[in-house]
Amino acid sequence: MPFKCPYCNGYFCAEHRLPENHNCSEQWKAKIPKPPPSPVIIQKSAQNSYEYTVTYAPTKLKKAHLITFSKKELLHFSIGTALVMAVGLSIMIETSTNYTIALILATLFTASFLAHELAHKITAQYYRLWAEFRLTLFGALITLVSVVSPLFKIISPGAVMITGSFVDRKIIGKTAIAGPLTNITLAAALGIIAYLTVNPTIAYITAYSAFINAFLALFNLIPFGIMDGFKIFFWNKLIWAITFIAALTLLILTIFYI
Repeated sequence: MPFKCPYCNGYFCAEHRLPENHNCSEQWKAKIPKPPPSPVIIQKSAQNSYEYTVTYAPTKLKKAHLITFSKKELLHFSIGTALVMAVGLSIMIETSTNYTIALILATLFTASFLAHELAHKITAQYYRLWAEFRLTLFGALITLVSVVSPLFKIISPGAVMITGSFVDRKIIGKTAIAGPLTNITLAAALGIIAYLTVNPTIAYITAYSAFINAFLALFNLIPFGIMDGFKIFFWNKLIWAITFIAALTLLILTIFYI
């Protein structure tokens, strides 16, 4: 993970982040006496390069169950929600001639995205971690292009960034799996409603929403790069396999039902 040197403002890996390890031209500033520092956390920036800057904040929340939102996070959430809603409308209008149904499906699509991200945030804050949603430059741009592009639809405006003094492989894995598990639960519940209802319109809406949640869960469970699946796989391969199979099964069932 790249780190920003507070003296020369350069970006370095973990091995070379200290001034003495990268021949910092401003290393003399480090020798100036300073008062004892406040607790430090590393906050992920909204840049596409995944660069990091140092900010000062409490290392843990006063209460494990406290859910907090900063003004900056609410702004990022609002923009991200608008982008996802726009992509959802573009998809649903192409698949349905009924604009009312398209609007309902786009709203449920956006709600599924928000539920996924909030699950990450709530779980991270339960473990007393700093956790806030942030837009990423590349993700927001590719999501914006997806609104008008007929060739691809990619929904990735940002993600919940977490950090703290007590982060380990297990906590990261549990925080990562919270999003897909939420979508799997929603997919199962909506699928049951679709199966039991006698109203064809409600059955179609709930079945399609179940498909959306199953797809979101399966996509995020891909064990690659910065995806949730990689963090879960790195933590516990058996849990990842069970979750992946559950999402795949729900996706297949909902496709046949639709």
